[in-house]
Amino acid sequence: MHDKKELCSKIKSIYPDIGECGIDVDVDYDKTKKAWVVDLKKDKHELKTHLEPEEADECIEGKQCVSLGLQIAQLRSNIERMP
Repeated sequence: MHDKKELCSKIKSIYPDIGECGIDVDVDYDKTKKAWVVDLKKDKHELKTHLEPEEADECIEGKQCVSLGLQIAQLRSNIERMP
């Protein structure tokens, strides 16, 4: 399994305008849910999504980033619509 720094870097490479790792986007592995938690922040808004470890691994390895890309796009869209 890859680490949070690798996953955050991959997210930044897909969405270079997203912000800084650890500030605007953060990732952590939730041992209870056995999934990565991707936490996206913009201004006062914050949203989280979960990503299966297999999906994160495939994306980091350059095989497929569709689910991660869709989830990040959805988070960004939701944040932009918040008042």
